[in-house]
Amino acid sequence: MTELSAGNGIVVGIDGSEASREALRWATRQAHALHTDVVAVHAWEPTGPRLAPYAPVSARPTPAEQRERAAQLLSSTLREVFGPRIDSAVHAVVVEGPPARVLLQQARGALLLALGRSPRGSYDQLATGPVARACLRQATVPVVAVPAPQWPASPPAGVGALPTARTGGAQQTADVRELRTRSAGTG
Repeated sequence: MTELSAGNGIVVGIDGSEASREALRWATRQAHALHTDVVAVHAWEPTGPRLAPYAPVSARPTPAEQRERAAQLLSSTLREVFGPRIDSAVHAVVVEGPPARVLLQQARGALLLALGRSPRGSYDQLATGPVARACLRQATVPVVAVPAPQWPASPPAGVGALPTARTGGAQQTADVRELRTRSAGTG
């Protein structure tokens, strides 16, 4: 099998959301199957102009502080996805600039661009934001919108999963009817 060059990896947009973490997981699995690398990209923009001119100087983070926060967000996302040992195929990149422009630049020559997609939105609507829409319109490589999981990976503390979650559809339907009957006070 031919090994792909380092410039032909999979670029993933990271913003710290569950959708971007899922895109990173997906891209890493694909990269292993294709024997290539993943470039996890976080774009950040200076927030200075967005603050009111009368805001105290102490409220205005310096560009170095903003860059540091961006790097921390990317590294914490990588740790959440991979744990203490980050996959050797993953390279982290923090770039200053508008997210869509940065992702499109980083994806030039890549195999594809992977973006997280929010689970919100109806079935006839894509749940993509302005960055993903810009990437879908302008990318010169294939763009994959990886959906975030519909449900949390584990239930919140103190909440157990219904025992019917592993059974067939008919059993689940009967159990849901039983729960509705009980909650209506007739059971």
